[in-house]
Amino acid sequence: MRWTSEMLPDQTAKTCIVTGATSGLGLWCTAALAARGAHVIMPVRDVPKGEAVADRIRAARPGAYVTIESLDLASLHSIAAFAGRINGAGTAIDVLLNNAGLGLQPERHVTEDGFERQFGTNHLGHFALTAQLVPALLRAEHPRVVTVSSVAHRRGAMQWNDPNLATGYDGRVAYNQSKLANLMFALELAARAAAQSSRLASLAAHPGLSRTGFVTATDMPAWKRISFEIATRIISQSAEEGSRPLLYAAAMPDARNGEYWGPGNFKEINGPPALAKPWPQALVAGDRTRLWEISEKMTGVVFPELK
Repeated sequence: MRWTSEMLPDQTAKTCIVTGATSGLGLWCTAALAARGAHVIMPVRDVPKGEAVADRIRAARPGAYVTIESLDLASLHSIAAFAGRINGAGTAIDVLLNNAGLGLQPERHVTEDGFERQFGTNHLGHFALTAQLVPALLRAEHPRVVTVSSVAHRRGAMQWNDPNLATGYDGRVAYNQSKLANLMFALELAARAAAQSSRLASLAAHPGLSRTGFVTATDMPAWKRISFEIATRIISQSAEEGSRPLLYAAAMPDARNGEYWGPGNFKEINGPPALAKPWPQALVAGDRTRLWEISEKMTGVVFPELK
């Protein structure tokens, strides 16, 4: 039987945070979790746009409980303010789905804190967010953090001497590094949670090659762009299908701490949710520790105890 989001267990009384919830994978995940009864918090940069999307979800799924919060993952100040509101409200967060991110950026830009924008948003923003939401996560009985990586992590390498790519910028190198960092973070958080006998579970997931509009080929030569777009149409899957491994990792009882979920067909490009394969560079424990320490230093955010 092909797994779909309708097979999710009942999520009534659970509270989930989904970053990047107004489009693509995040929108499908938000709608699916809300349809199963969860209260989904949608943290967004553009609040009016977020409210409009929330209204569409409520109209399509009467009774859906979705709320909007302001959050810019490219701003450590905004992250701290959002986490402060969630923690201050005494909210228990059952699922944190770290989904938001930037696709290939042909030109180098930086966040307001001076980080290369893809590394700063995709990895450092979610690192700081997760750390500061630990109190709210530990209020839940079985909290989960799911961090979204990509098959692009396979081509990734940490630029240890220049993670912000201040010299020799290449958009693909920056993107691949950020997605490798996402996976390394998820696996390291899982290892630390296990070592501390924490209730918290950390998983990673990826959508395969999905038609989200997230990654474009606009910086390619025309012939290469056309070939890319034709190939994408042939072998890719819809955003709804791409969201399924994320949802599986977030809510299915048999998804466990430290696992990585993705599409189950050839090369993990498409197909139903299945355990995915991290590439070797994501599995080096010393490198994961190094990334963790660098991330704490760059953001100024130190992870609290996980129990």
